[in-house]
Amino acid sequence: MSRPEDTLQADVHYDDVEARKYTTSSRIQNIQASMTRRALELLDLKTPSLILDVGCGSGLSGEILSDIPPEEGGPHVWIGMDISPSMLDVALQRDVEGDLFLADIGQGVPFRAGTFDAAISISAIQWLCNAESSETSPQQRLARFFGGLYQSLKRGGRAVCQFYPKNDVQKQMITSAAVKAGFGAGLLEDDPETKNVKVYLVLTAGQSAVANTKSGDITGVVENLEGVDVVDNRRQGKAGKGDIKKGSKQWIIKKKEQMERKGKVVKATSKYTGRKRRIAF
Repeated sequence: MSRPEDTLQADVHYDDVEARKYTTSSRIQNIQASMTRRALELLDLKTPSLILDVGCGSGLSGEILSDIPPEEGGPHVWIGMDISPSMLDVALQRDVEGDLFLADIGQGVPFRAGTFDAAISISAIQWLCNAESSETSPQQRLARFFGGLYQSLKRGGRAVCQFYPKNDVQKQMITSAAVKAGFGAGLLEDDPETKNVKVYLVLTAGQSAVANTKSGDITGVVENLEGVDVVDNRRQGKAGKGDIKKGSKQWIIKKKEQMERKGKVVKATSKYTGRKRRIAF
């Protein structure tokens, strides 16, 4: 079965007809509501929060955020960003409570550092795995998105991104981009080994402001959940950080990764990277 993100950009696919069809489908409404509630469960917010809805579409997820009762930590205030003008137009017609922002998440998340308490994304980030032109790559778009998302969250803030990976390679590419941006990351699958499998990327941005607790760390979110794979590069090899020699192949690769996260175009790594040249007389 073909996937729309394999053939078209999101703003092209979701034109006026598709945007209205998506929003009025009772099946999609139910699925969207279920996945949004699952994302909120993983965020585990105890008080009303400012939430970024990444790929907010016509505001189906935002309505859930606005309707969370006080006894469950709500209601939440939210800002939604989406690349489709048609989707946002439907959201305006539906008079959703959140503020709406037209933007391509593959170009970054243009908010001040530490703006949001949390973020959610439902069925959106898999669109980043397809390059828009020969001058960009999925890796660059993912790096800009996760880098911007990390900066926009308060330290200890969490994000939950539900997405539909095409395959394990795509799943790994998305997770690796989040980890490179600085996130602690855990992958959770609902309904595994079925065609209805739903993948949730659970992220935490830095350590919690509360010292010596797990409250702001990814392990504290998913420690009691089954089938979770935690990938947290902040816990690995910090003591040996200074062992990389300047000018070595490892040092050059690390610098290239830093440049890619900033959206720069860098030359591909090869067997010649970091190799010393013979002195010519």
